[in-house]
Amino acid sequence: MILGIHSRARWSVLVAIALLLGSCSGAEPPAAEAPAAPTAAMPAAPDAAELTAGLAKLTGKATVEIVVDGSPITIEVDGDLAPYTAGNFVDLAEKGVYDGTVFHRVVRSPEPFVVQGGDPQSTDPNVPVSQLGTGSYIDPATGQPRLIPLEILPEGADQPVYGQTFLEAGVDAEPALTHRRGAIAMARSGVNTASAQFYITLADVTFLDGDYAVFGYVTAGMDVVDEIEAGAVIESVTVTAGADNLVLPASGKAAAE
Repeated sequence: MILGIHSRARWSVLVAIALLLGSCSGAEPPAAEAPAAPTAAMPAAPDAAELTAGLAKLTGKATVEIVVDGSPITIEVDGDLAPYTAGNFVDLAEKGVYDGTVFHRVVRSPEPFVVQGGDPQSTDPNVPVSQLGTGSYIDPATGQPRLIPLEILPEGADQPVYGQTFLEAGVDAEPALTHRRGAIAMARSGVNTASAQFYITLADVTFLDGDYAVFGYVTAGMDVVDEIEAGAVIESVTVTAGADNLVLPASGKAAAE
């Protein structure tokens, strides 16, 4: 389905509501383009090595099973095309960070859009529902949120674009991992503020391509995803294959070693 102009306007509102962490809008609509000053220098691209330093990395694919209210969802996580985004998710799954969290946000109107969950705060019944969507994974070693950069590989490129949307980076291409139905991607409030929260698309929402980092797809259990309601509990997230492809930053060795 191709969205018309008015539908796209509605969807832009839903993006701000359903994907961004917290009440602040970290994905404001781009300002109208204006001719650049002849002497203006283009901003330097973010340093990928600096942005990814100290992060877990997935060097291949992994299979992850998410159990929601007793029903399994199987996801193939793609470390070949989104190594640090996928690595972060697999690492958090291995740590049990997602177990007991909930899907706090479900958007199906005016058309199917996304289900969003994984806020570590949602395991605490004392946290108000209105606060869910603002939490990050707090690294116990530092006491600080672990944040990962935006990471999107253009189709046919050798390296992902880091720390910039395609618009900001001047990329005129489709991403290798698109927001088709069943995509799993990271929610964020700013370009480099993704942490633990993720969303799964309920339809093809390709207008998000180049702005948010997809890192895998549902391969079984999409019927379960379609039935998720706000408050549905993620009982467990288990890496069933490919955990040995995870490289942890402290040792530089596979997690299974």
